[in-house]
Amino acid sequence: MRNLTLKQLRYFEALAQHGHFGRAAHACSISQPALSVQIRELEETVGTELFERGARQVRLTSFGEEFATRARGILRSVDELSELARASRDQLVGRLRIGVIPTIAPYLLPDIISKLTAANSGIEIQIRESLTPILVHELSDGLLDAAIVALPVSEPSLTEVALFDENFVLVRPEGDENKPVPDHEDLREMKLLLLEEGHCFRDQALSFCDIQSTRPREMLDASSLATLVQMVGAGLGVTLIPEMAIPVETRSAPVSIAHFKSPQPSRTIGMIWRKTSPLAKQLLQISAVVREATTDRMER
Repeated sequence: MRNLTLKQLRYFEALAQHGHFGRAAHACSISQPALSVQIRELEETVGTELFERGARQVRLTSFGEEFATRARGILRSVDELSELARASRDQLVGRLRIGVIPTIAPYLLPDIISKLTAANSGIEIQIRESLTPILVHELSDGLLDAAIVALPVSEPSLTEVALFDENFVLVRPEGDENKPVPDHEDLREMKLLLLEEGHCFRDQALSFCDIQSTRPREMLDASSLATLVQMVGAGLGVTLIPEMAIPVETRSAPVSIAHFKSPQPSRTIGMIWRKTSPLAKQLLQISAVVREATTDRMER
């Protein structure tokens, strides 16, 4: 395999991740035919097919899955060499790949990006918005440098740094504004609208209401907080949202906001990265900048 190249491995990784030649080519900033040629040459080099090609999707063969595990390890090691060089500098420069969960990204990213670029003039920030399990997986595979999520993640290979705590508020129809604020027991008997399965915020809301996630539900679940608030405005039920989302999500919906009595439902937002990352020192500094940005935002 003397002709095996890192470029081919990166193209292979992109195709394995996206499962589609067009999307993988776009992610790699090359044409689809050029990507196909590189993948075919890689398969000729290893002597067997790595992908099973379908009409709309490609998937790894059994050998391709084993090959992918080894390839990711190689690419991670190469990336860590690059990170090691970056870590030798006082200020972080170059690409910084940050993952953010959907219940944080729309509300804090403008402030975070502004603060980070102001503090690190040579930084190029790349944002990946996704659910916590996906971000943790991509972080472990070296596809991300850090992620901003709700803690704890409880992954032994990752460092967790708490940034701030945030309360949840109740969103209910505008006409309910003067009604008593329900407690968690009352909420169990109400039409509680939640995010769909996979969102950690859903699990946190269920935990506060002491509702089992496996309990049958007749309500429609949503993929975003914006949809939840609009559903409440339409009179379909009530929901919980984090305080940071109030200015954005409630400005165009006929809803009212109520704060719970103590103990209030809350979450801890933090930043995570690999313990083995050569950028650990710089990422700790980055987390301090992110904390400052989020604190300023929450105070406003």
